[in-house]
Amino acid sequence: MNYTRVSLIVHLGSLGFHINQFMIIGVRSKADKPNEFDDKIYLITKKSTFEFTGTTNPGTNWLQNFMNPSGTAVLKPGMYWYKLGTHKGYEALVQAGPVTVYRDKNKDLKSDTTGTEDTGYFAINIHRANPTAISKLVGLWSAGCTVLNNPKDFELLINECKSSGEKEFPYYLINEY
Repeated sequence: MNYTRVSLIVHLGSLGFHINQFMIIGVRSKADKPNEFDDKIYLITKKSTFEFTGTTNPGTNWLQNFMNPSGTAVLKPGMYWYKLGTHKGYEALVQAGPVTVYRDKNKDLKSDTTGTEDTGYFAINIHRANPTAISKLVGLWSAGCTVLNNPKDFELLINECKSSGEKEFPYYLINEY
């Protein structure tokens, strides 16, 4: 699943989304391989397009051991606002507004993308996995966040956000098409 800048913009438009000059796009893989970084994260700026590998799904640990009694958070496709902030002591992108998640309670190791919805501030952030190495497995890195597995890619994403002049950043989560 590799998309061009144009195909992503056209697809977002077909879904009724407003197109911004600076946007982050998460593409959730149809494969949904448990505990794998099988999703793509794109950054589209005025001049460039970047593609990163990551996950938009929680790791299997969190699908079986809930942080919230209602179930593990699985971000619902849609458009959400993020801003620079702190995640576990380091700079990351944090919610600038409410998000909608599905609550997965069945412990089947697959991210449920239907069922009970919950909207609010749940610390569903955009961050990195390991700070010094490329991570192969999601493990404990995601309890519902979007996570990049390569720390150098994450550093590039944060630096682009900082140099954009924007205070908030649109994040579009879509399904693979």
